[in-house]
Amino acid sequence: MDSESLQYSLEHVAGSGYKLNIEQQAALQTSILIMKKNYKFQRVLFWGKILSLKEEYFIAQGRGEDEMQDKRNLYSFNCIDWLLLPPITEDMMKAVSVAAKGRFRGDPSYVYEHLESKVSEENRLAVVIHQIDEEASVVPRGAFIRDLRGLVQVNRSFAGLSPSEATRLSNFLHFRKPKNQKKRRILEMADLNPAIDFLDVVSDDVPKGSWSLQLEGAGQVCILRSLLWPGLTLYHVLMTPQHGYIYIGSGMKNLDLPFML
Repeated sequence: MDSESLQYSLEHVAGSGYKLNIEQQAALQTSILIMKKNYKFQRVLFWGKILSLKEEYFIAQGRGEDEMQDKRNLYSFNCIDWLLLPPITEDMMKAVSVAAKGRFRGDPSYVYEHLESKVSEENRLAVVIHQIDEEASVVPRGAFIRDLRGLVQVNRSFAGLSPSEATRLSNFLHFRKPKNQKKRRILEMADLNPAIDFLDVVSDDVPKGSWSLQLEGAGQVCILRSLLWPGLTLYHVLMTPQHGYIYIGSGMKNLDLPFML
């Protein structure tokens, strides 16, 4: 969620139980401005919270000129003091998949161990945020554009989806490097705009039924929830550029989803 419209955005996902108290919102508004200046980010988003046994990890995401490639994640316990998370490596992801099980402890220095694999909770936090972004961060079609330089940026001319468009999963896109573009049929490609249709559509996700799509607020707000990563919610105010997603959950993937559908 864009930090500049945080309070407005949170109101649209309040129905899912996602709230911050007044003190947390005030601290975020101030600290994010400092973070943006210190790290020279072009934009800072409030990504959400990872709930743990002891503390809540508040997560912010700083973005650079390329909104998709230039991303850094930070965490805080008080919405004031922020620490950068380490970059993801293949070894880190492998260690997390083997050793890190159960709920987050709320201690970044805690070390998970399994046989010869060891990984800190801070590294686990970095990996889980990356996994959620890869599998469940979504945007409305047209909200981002790839310019002539190949950079992914906010589409300033995006005016929002119509009510009929918002009821189709094919109008919501994964905000990650595309993985399924080559699978599209030639007939489908003929109707696409390469400037905005460079991302994977969530309607192609497997298993089918991993998203819940509803219109709320007298049909003016689209709410898209991930069933694979419970706690990930996108909102989009129809016929406006207003949209954002937030994750508030335990950081646990719903591995039973294929058996529940």
